[in-house]
This record gives sequence, structure tokens and C-alpha cells, in this order.
Amino acid sequence: MPEIARYGSWKSPIGSDAIVAGAVHFGSLLADGADLYWTEGRPQEGGRTAIVRRTPAGRIADVLPTSFNARTRVHEYGGGAATAADGILYVSNFADQRLYRIRPGREPLPLTPAVDLRYADAQIDKARGLLFCVREDHRGSGEAVNTLAIVPVGGDAEGGRVIASGHDFFSSPRLSPDGSMLAWVSWDHPDMPWDGTELWIAEVKEDGSLGSPRLVAGSRAESVMQPQWSPEGDLCFISDRTGYWNLYRARLGAQGAPRPLSVEPLCPMEAEVGAPAWIFGMSHYAFVSPERVIFAYTRLGFWRLALLDIGGSPRDIDLPFMDISCVTAAAGFVYLIAGAAAEPECIVRLDFSGASPRLVIIARSSSSTIDTGYLSLPEDVEFPTEAGLRAHGFFYPARNKDFTPPHGELPPLLVMSHGGPTSQSPASFDLSIQYWTSRGIAVLDVNYGGSTGYGREYRDRLKGAWGIVDVDDCVNGARHLAQAGRVDPDRCMITGGSAGGFTTLAALTFRSWFKAGACYYGIGDLEALARDTHKFESRYLDGLVGPYPAARDLYRERSPANFTERLSAPLIIFQGLEDKVVSPSQAVTMFEALRGKGIPVAYLPFVDEAHGFRAAKNIKRALEAELYFYSRVFDFPLAEAVEQVTIENM
Repeated sequence: MPEIARYGSWKSPIGSDAIVAGAVHFGSLLADGADLYWTEGRPQEGGRTAIVRRTPAGRIADVLPTSFNARTRVHEYGGGAATAADGILYVSNFADQRLYRIRPGREPLPLTPAVDLRYADAQIDKARGLLFCVREDHRGSGEAVNTLAIVPVGGDAEGGRVIASGHDFFSSPRLSPDGSMLAWVSWDHPDMPWDGTELWIAEVKEDGSLGSPRLVAGSRAESVMQPQWSPEGDLCFISDRTGYWNLYRARLGAQGAPRPLSVEPLCPMEAEVGAPAWIFGMSHYAFVSPERVIFAYTRLGFWRLALLDIGGSPRDIDLPFMDISCVTAAAGFVYLIAGAAAEPECIVRLDFSGASPRLVIIARSSSSTIDTGYLSLPEDVEFPTEAGLRAHGFFYPARNKDFTPPHGELPPLLVMSHGGPTSQSPASFDLSIQYWTSRGIAVLDVNYGGSTGYGREYRDRLKGAWGIVDVDDCVNGARHLAQAGRVDPDRCMITGGSAGGFTTLAALTFRSWFKAGACYYGIGDLEALARDTHKFESRYLDGLVGPYPAARDLYRERSPANFTERLSAPLIIFQGLEDKVVSPSQAVTMFEALRGKGIPVAYLPFVDEAHGFRAAKNIKRALEAELYFYSRVFDFPLAEAVEQVTIENM
């Protein structure tokens, strides 16, 4: 018989140790012939990103020295830090941002000088002995300079040679199969890559320099991304010109110029292929053969995999996954990173040689096995919000097979506001969510207006309305569940990191629904963010709020730090002191204001973390501290002892 105990006080086998112990985060997949490489973010190694290789015989082993961290700081968010060819890796090392060549059994060889240059998204041209890559130059004063550059595989003391410039940002340099053409994406301030980009091609000369660039697709009103060449030399890409990110193909003429009206949709659908380009190296489709494409798409928050014979209709592949990324095809197989509803993230291999695809899981992000009686499965929730619109989220009821609540008690609700804000919360398995639900705290993971996966119109709801639409949707989602009798309206909390931290602070400042909150490296002062952040996001707020400083009044009106007198809900703040995206001074300002006002507040700084926590000890500490904070605010006992937190004014 289940034991009767208050919500929040249930004893759970899902502890903070289980979340970080032995768990890794899969970042990207790289195919090199029949070998497969992938990156693993390892909290137990201080958040280091390792690279792992799997041979055709199934042997799996690390290929980087333990002193190496495969992570680039281009755009600060990185991605695309490594590439491979013929058993040789080319890697950006986080400590010095230099490119290295790594051969099995040999010491890493630096290819670029120890100056303030960063590299990402490299592609190997074996015939010319060159790496085509994005380069970010921080050597001068003022804003960093982004270009496309070539670096010889034997190294270059000058740090490479620029082959394309003149735009604020570049990504995705991709060589045609015969090496004669290069495609790439560029965009300029104030646009972000999900607002408007341009796809270019140019002839590649013998020395790696480029001929005259030609525009294939894109504009300030069209987001184009993830160009790939088909085996036969057609250029494919993703565009949202119809309101949804879909697949397109451009047929090129003999000299590489697109023929008139040569761009054609491959698979029109009211669903999204792809996700916002926060990082380099993303891949949501791949060629299985010259006329067959496999791609991942999302509709209403759930991801699926489909197979398309060009000229025909797509066919969904029946898989037990809700989140799919890093679609890669090589050596007769398809690989992808996938997440299910009740199982950890995994790397999957699909074999299409038979009548139906055969699925093999070749790596799991965690070895933990948890009885399904402790797991809460996501429920797709659509709810009414402002202006007669509807918003979306995933609801996770409180669930633990060993406990039942006292008669008539409703569970507390923790509303999660994702970062970005141009991003999406998937429905895949997340132990940090199960941490709460298995203790008797329900969770609503909100895909507020502005989130991706629901089309451009939904994504554009946040234009000029950040701090309003996202906050309204979080409040209305919680209210919807409370009115349905599923959660306790007097014990609703909100939590979020980065942009989600801003939504959290705004909800607690400008609304009265939530009774407590947790802010992870969040934004309290929009003006400070506009004045003091990195290049990639330096004009992001132009679209979300308005041009700065012309719209200074709006920035001040939307900044929670300017209205601490309205804040009356307890708050716990977490901040990495190495954060280059959101200055730690913002966390201190918010903490001091709340402490001076007499509101219960706690502040936990982490000296060895940046924007987003990577080290196991810090992830564990933050999660337990947040739980402890809520237990004090709402006065429920904890089933297990956790390290206490100093709470001012409690």
C-alpha cells in the first residue's frame, strides 16, 4: 500500500547524484567512413567535452587526451568544434581556442597560433589540404570580426586566410562533392539566424579562394539554414519562406549559377524541419542515396523521423522517440541522437537495407535504470492565453508509486520557462524534471509564444513583446491547470535559466500569480544586457524589445531590476561568475535589492561556471538548493537531508 505523505515530501530514488553520476550529454555526431564519432559533455569531468569513436567492429573509446576540451567559443555558444577525415581529428580546444590536428597515438599538433582567434564549423577539403571554417577574430578593439577562412591541414602561423567577409556573421561552409563549389550562410545585425539569413555559393579556386558569390536564397524576412550538397551536386537547404522550416533543393547550372526558378520545395508541410541555429553544426536531415532523404521534423512539440524519396511523399518511420537531432548518414547507416519519454537520451543506428529499418542503440547518455512507477510522462497541454490565442506546454503530473497525498491536497506546481527565448522544450526524458515529480511536485514545461516548433507566426509572437507574451503564457498555463483542479494555485513556483531567468524575474515582478521562484543566470536589467553582452546576441533585443537606445523607455519598463518594489515573492538566484553572456553583476543587483526589501532571498554564486552549469558538483548543489528553498517557503518536510542554504529574511 502506498504511504500517505504530503506533496513535496515523497522519498524518491531519483536524487541529484543519480542525475549527474555517470551521465553525459551528447552534442554532435561525425561520420568518417565507417567510423562514427560523437561529443560527450561530462559533468563528472568538470563539464569537459570529450570525443568518442565507435569502430565498425563496435569498439568504443575516447580519442582526445584528458587535458583536451572539444569546445569552441565562436558566438560563445559554440558547436561544430570538431571534424574528422581518414582517422584524423581536427579540434578546437576550449582552453586556448586553437585548432589542433589529432592523430591516433601521437601528440596533438596545433594548427593555429596562440592569438585571440576562434574557429568553428570546419569542413575538410582533402584534395587541397585545407580546412574551410568560420573564424572569429578578437584581436582588435571593438566588436569581433567574423569571416570564412581556410587553414592548411599542416598548420598556419598566421591563423588562416580569409576567403569571405563583409557580413556580421557566417556559418555552414559546405563543399560540393567534387570540391568545385562552396555554399555558406551569412546574416547581419540586427537579425538573428532565425529572423533572416542568406545562402550563398561560389566557385572554389585551386588555392581555396572563392570566385564571385551568388545568392541562392534568403533575405531579412526568410531564415535559411543547414545547407547540404546531395551526392549528385544539388544544393539542399532549410527555409521558412512558407511560415515553416521546410526542405528545399536548388539545381545548379554548369557554372554553378542557379538556373531561373530552380529552387523547389521537397516536402511542403505545416511542420518544422530543424531548430534555431544557436550553435554550429546542426543537422536535421541527410542523404541516404542521391534521391532519398531522411529528415527529422517537429509538430506541436513532438519530433518524428521521416524518409522521403524525392518527388514523392514522406513516410514516417515508427520510432519510440519524442526528440530527434543530429541526423547523419554514412556507410549505409543512418545515425541520430534521440530522446524518449521514459528513457535517457541515446545514439541510434538505423539500417535501411531490409524491408523495414532495423534499430540499434549504440550508446546511452546514462546507465541509470529507474522503475517506471517513479516516472511521470508528458501530457501535451494547449491552453488559452491573451488576445484570444492559445499556447502550448508539457505537463508532468506528480507521480511516485510508493506515495499518495492526503485526501483533498493538490500538488504544488513548478513552471519551467526555457532559455533562448527562441528555443523549445522537448517532450523527451529529463531526469531533472523527474526529480521534482517523483517528490510530489508537478511540472509544467511551457513552450510560450516565441518558441520554435510551431511555425514562424508562433515564433514571431515575441517580437517586441519579450517580458509580456512569455510571462502571460507561463501565468495562463499555470492558471489553466489550477482551474482544472490539477494543481494548488497557492503553491505555484516558476524557474528558468538565462532568458528563462528573465521570464522568471518578470513574472515575479509584474504578475502576482507565482508564490516563489528560482532564477539561473538570468537577466534582471535589459539595458545592462544591451550594453554588455557578446556580439552574437548584441542586437537580439532589437527584435525582442526594440532598438537600443532609441527604445530605452521600453527597456526600463520591462526590467525587473527597476521595479523591485513590486516584487513580494521569495527568490533564489544562481549565477556563474565566469558568465560572458549575462554579467554576474545583474544577479548581485537583484539579490541586494530583495535583501534590502526584506523578501526571503538566497544567492549562490559558482566561481568556476559560465553561462550554463556544466560541473557535476554545481548541478547537484543548485538542484538541491532549489528544492531546499521551496521546502522552507512552503513549509513541507524533505524526505532526504540536503545541504542547507542561507536564506536572507526568512
